[in-house]
Amino acid sequence: MKVLENAADEQVLIEAAQRDPSQFAELYESNFDRVYAFIARRVPSRQDAEDLTSEVFHEALRNLVRFEWRGVPFAAWLLGIAGNQLADRWRRAGKHQEVPANDWDETGSDAKIEENLILFQLVNELPPDQRLVVCRRFVDQKSLREIAQELRRSEGAIKQLQFRALQGLRTRMRNRHV
Repeated sequence: MKVLENAADEQVLIEAAQRDPSQFAELYESNFDRVYAFIARRVPSRQDAEDLTSEVFHEALRNLVRFEWRGVPFAAWLLGIAGNQLADRWRRAGKHQEVPANDWDETGSDAKIEENLILFQLVNELPPDQRLVVCRRFVDQKSLREIAQELRRSEGAIKQLQFRALQGLRTRMRNRHV
């Protein structure tokens, strides 16, 4: 798996793939593990994870021409597609299956997964600079110092963006539960 050196490299690859879909392979290779891991933690079998990961990349390739670069990692867009694919699958499965009366753990797990999907959607609605910091910090797992260097801002500015983003997310999550 090739790890892209920086956002500029990723942007160049995206633009190349938008012009020529055969260039999508490098984006696929650099993001496959992250998307597969995201899905695998949320589905019961390896086969389901493989199927859904395939669907995510097909959907991404199909919609790549509409992708707009905003400085947020391409993986965030892919994970958004994955979240939508998972939600669709759960919705379809929920219409066809009853939850066993004695299976409380699974019910709690579904609620947690649904909450995570809502959180992911709320992150996508954050202002671009806050969304970028949250994605770099929690998706890419970069340190505040690394993000500050990448964005050419002070660590204090990055901490403030992270604080505002998390505070906004908490408030919006609480408001959804009221």
